[in-house]
Amino acid sequence: MSKTKKIIIMSGLVLLLAVTAIFNFVLAGTLPGSADTDGVTTANYFSTYRTERTTTRNEELLQLDSILQDAEAGSAAYEEAMALKLEIVEIMERELLLETYIKSLGYQDAVVSIGMDSDNVNVFVNATELAYNDFLSIYNILTEEAGCDPANVNIMPINSES
Repeated sequence: MSKTKKIIIMSGLVLLLAVTAIFNFVLAGTLPGSADTDGVTTANYFSTYRTERTTTRNEELLQLDSILQDAEAGSAAYEEAMALKLEIVEIMERELLLETYIKSLGYQDAVVSIGMDSDNVNVFVNATELAYNDFLSIYNILTEEAGCDPANVNIMPINSES
């Protein structure tokens, strides 16, 4: 195939890609920059976050179960996989407990994310904004009840239309 034919074919493909992108925006009814700019779309943020978190954790647990089945009991791989599985289960329990504590303060919904590789604890609360007393109540729950390091606590309000 000659060089001219290659250039014509590549130009045609690039033009087709551009036309496809334009039709995608037109048919979807949104153009870049015309979307609402009042923050993150949170129509179903909390349930989506929980679903994704559960799916990810289930995959991790399945992989660990696979390692546990293949490794000999007492081997280094077996012990490491078992320790990691127990750590994941412990984190899941702490997250659920903290979410329940925060909801008991009167919030409609809350999500807690505890890092495995770091000591960070992120809390997302269904609220337009948090007053100082609200922030302090959540902060006290995390530091006193759960024993989280105060320097690693992040609390963020997210307005959700659940």
